[in-house]
Amino acid sequence: MTLLTKSHVLTRVKFPSRAQIDKTVRSNGLMLIGILIAAFGYAVFQIPHQVSAGGIGTISLIVNNYVPQLSIGMAFWLLNIPMIILGFFTLGRWAFATRTLIASTLFSIATDTFGLWLPDLVGYWPLTDNMILNVVYAGLLGGVGSGLIYKSGASTGGTGVLALIVQGRTGLPLSVASLLNDGVIIFSAGLVFGWEAALYSFLILVTYGYASDFAMEGPSSTRTATIVTNNPERVANALMAKLNKGVSYWEITGGYTGQKHFMVTTTMLRSQVDAVQRTIAEVDQDAFVTIGMSQKALGQGFRPIAR
Repeated sequence: MTLLTKSHVLTRVKFPSRAQIDKTVRSNGLMLIGILIAAFGYAVFQIPHQVSAGGIGTISLIVNNYVPQLSIGMAFWLLNIPMIILGFFTLGRWAFATRTLIASTLFSIATDTFGLWLPDLVGYWPLTDNMILNVVYAGLLGGVGSGLIYKSGASTGGTGVLALIVQGRTGLPLSVASLLNDGVIIFSAGLVFGWEAALYSFLILVTYGYASDFAMEGPSSTRTATIVTNNPERVANALMAKLNKGVSYWEITGGYTGQKHFMVTTTMLRSQVDAVQRTIAEVDQDAFVTIGMSQKALGQGFRPIAR
């Protein structure tokens, strides 16, 4: 028989590292901030005017219209249960489902709380009757809030779960996936609240999608240049001297002429684009150049790759 001493038991207990604790705190903090921003935008700029960016938020408005005893926050929470079950089987099982249940619960509570207390706090309600302002701020706040929630590894559920599934399976941007999923729901809302409200909702949905993409991925600050040239070493050396960044090149064959050329490629900051163009013009006037937008650059010469 083997006896376990206190020292043996202690050696088997694994405590989270400082890095793991910091990561958890940042993730949960990001989720909470996103929930508060999204709930504020929903309660202030969408609910009072019966417009929404589709999804469970719009369905909750429709349900509340016919069953006013059921608060919009509670309707949102109840309608989310099937989506959370779907996310459990497709987007990460317990890790995703648990965080989504927490996020949707907090979002529902925050929505009802804002709707209950803000009218008395502000003194007049709604905050503005200007529908353009409502559309812009509803889309921006809802999109930024949801983007931060997604970035934290959670979701408020709803058709956002479907959008994440479509994005993961097809590679479509989140804005396009949301538009496909929520368009039919907004059309249905038009039958209940009128077509003007539906048209405003479509504008919110478009703004919401772009804002969520921006919140998740950040602004694009890098560009990638592709240069077709017959002087690869001269172009590469000039670019390395100007940018102080790596350059790659390889031999290619022109599809139309069948002639041999070289393709040079490098990634730069947006502020360096003009310098790259001038450098190429100085060393090879016959080069063919394309410069495209890169969403993010990580690694040597740029931001380190986060673990």
